[in-house]
Amino acid sequence: MPKMKSKGAVKKRFRLTKSGRMKCSRPARGHMHASKDAAAKRRLRERILLPPSWGKLMRRMMGS
Repeated sequence: MPKMKSKGAVKKRFRLTKSGRMKCSRPARGHMHASKDAAAKRRLRERILLPPSWGKLMRRMMGS
């Protein structure tokens, strides 16, 4: 059976933490920030820790 190819888009958008969980940035960070208040913009800077079931899938897509 051939090897599974890694997905470049997943490698670019997700990161593996030391404890083995997957981390990614929040959506809605591209543009249109004038209508958001400062607290909402601060919350958008925080990273998301994915649930373990999603993390397992993303690790397989990353090729690790």
